[in-house]
Amino acid sequence: QLQLVESGGGLVQFGGSLRLSCAASGFSLDYYAIGWFRQAPGKEREGVSCIGSSDTSTYYADSVKGRFTISKDNAKNTAYLQMNSLKPEDAAVYYCRARYGSAWSDSWGQGTQVTVSS
Repeated sequence: QLQLVESGGGLVQFGGSLRLSCAASGFSLDYYAIGWFRQAPGKEREGVSCIGSSDTSTYYADSVKGRFTISKDNAKNTAYLQMNSLKPEDAAVYYCRARYGSAWSDSWGQGTQVTVSS
């Protein structure tokens, strides 16, 4: 059974940094892409970043480009999202999701809360 567990969220000041982790079980990240999404109160869930199964392709939303970095450690079966220069508008619950080929999994993790104080 495919499972994802996010961690690493917390409260950080404006301009600070956090590193989120997405631990996968039940499948190998060698064959799956991972996407990070976020949802702020009253807003729709949006895609933030994605990394391909081979780690050679990455995607970033314009709002986080140059500040966030996505990576994977296939040996640990874990994906990461390094978030620098955080802004209040980055505050949200962050989720990771797996994709095999073009098909996103139905499974979502429980999410991890990121709060940025101004």
